[in-house]
Amino acid sequence: MLIAKSRNILFLLFMCITGFFCGKELYAAEDEKYPDMVRIPAGEFYMGENKYYEWVFMLAYNIYDGPEHIVYLDEYYIDKYEVTNEQYAKFIKETGRRIPISWFDSRFNQPKQPVVGIMWEDAVAYAKWVGKRLPTEAEWEKAARGTDRRLWPWGSEIFDAERCNVWEIKLLKTVPVGTYEKGKSPYGCYDMAGNAWEWCADWYDQNYYYYSPKNNPKGPEYGQQKVIRGGSWHYFGHFARCAARYRVPSFAQLTQIGFRCAKSVE
Repeated sequence: MLIAKSRNILFLLFMCITGFFCGKELYAAEDEKYPDMVRIPAGEFYMGENKYYEWVFMLAYNIYDGPEHIVYLDEYYIDKYEVTNEQYAKFIKETGRRIPISWFDSRFNQPKQPVVGIMWEDAVAYAKWVGKRLPTEAEWEKAARGTDRRLWPWGSEIFDAERCNVWEIKLLKTVPVGTYEKGKSPYGCYDMAGNAWEWCADWYDQNYYYYSPKNNPKGPEYGQQKVIRGGSWHYFGHFARCAARYRVPSFAQLTQIGFRCAKSVE
């Protein structure tokens, strides 16, 4: 009896160890399908920020990033980098899509710089063309901040303008994606603070966090403006906080706005 029990315990232990290593290999193999994306695990995180910033600008534009609340997201993929001019050029060539307004501006049109100057519907069309989609606002924020309520993608210490491309460093242009190694998010995403604002899938509603569902929120059903996230080369670092929200009309074509893609786990 004792020998039989010992054999059963050893067998279960062997199966657990085998399952662990097989699981690791399976996870890695699945990620190899999307080498320029990271896989964000399912689970809860704190979204939003309770603090009011009493600036004249903030009050004038009626912007508030809260209240902080707990959100659960299913597993998903998100791009490590913002979509580049090089990538977008292939899309234009194959589909005949209109060119961005920044296409002939040397400050923004180098191959490895993020594509900017496109409307929301252009970003949606590109994402669909590559078999992806735009991230929801919640997916974007989790990828940027992780689960520890950090202020910036790199942590909650004092803001460091050398980790991102924002107004304070006065470059006055975008930089190649992935330039700021020390500014990446806890999941390994680059340029989620500064460089270019990024289109999200959601309509904007300042009060959405008060009534949004806990599980996989996708934004209001309708609205007048779309959410953008992450700050840009033309905005102060304050807007590069992980929880910072902003909004513009979906037809806006600005050299401050680009995007990255996401993908559901099948």
